[in-house]
Amino acid sequence: MRKSQLYSGFLGPLVAFVGIWTAAYINRSWWRITENAISDLGRVGLPNNWVLNISLITTAVLIIYYAIGLFALLRNGVEKAGVVIFVLGLVFLALIGFFPEGTSPHYYVSWAFFVTTSVGLLVAGLGMGLSGRRGLATFTVVIFTLGWILGLWAKGHYHGVAVAESIGAVTFALWHYAVLFSFAKDIQ
Repeated sequence: MRKSQLYSGFLGPLVAFVGIWTAAYINRSWWRITENAISDLGRVGLPNNWVLNISLITTAVLIIYYAIGLFALLRNGVEKAGVVIFVLGLVFLALIGFFPEGTSPHYYVSWAFFVTTSVGLLVAGLGMGLSGRRGLATFTVVIFTLGWILGLWAKGHYHGVAVAESIGAVTFALWHYAVLFSFAKDIQ
């Protein structure tokens, strides 16, 4: 893995969160985390919708570039398959930016992002455990389970889905950084 890929992986989630927070701030007159979806901030026709959409696309590109370098460090087929599935989830993240709310594919690419990314992190994390990173495997199972439990709870308790989406995003970011820092020590 190149150091540029490591830096790219470090910046990826930060770009997403800064983009989401900036879009929420711009739209603070009407947007509420408990009443809306994050995608409402990037919907077709909304002034400054590009703030969210470009940040999602940029995040996907940055983390995919990092994942290409990570892939070269992986030792078994399970962790490699998991990273491929996780990258597919990131492709869906970019597609959320290309097909914002108000376009027909948006609903499908949004759900595909959350489901595919979470399955990818679970498979990759378990595979990393098979390669000797048992602590990372345990962390993966715990964060996957908590993320889904809390996300489903939030989906049932709030009118909007932004809280559930935020739980998913934080779950993905925490797992991503755990993997990044676990492998960073292997980089020359």
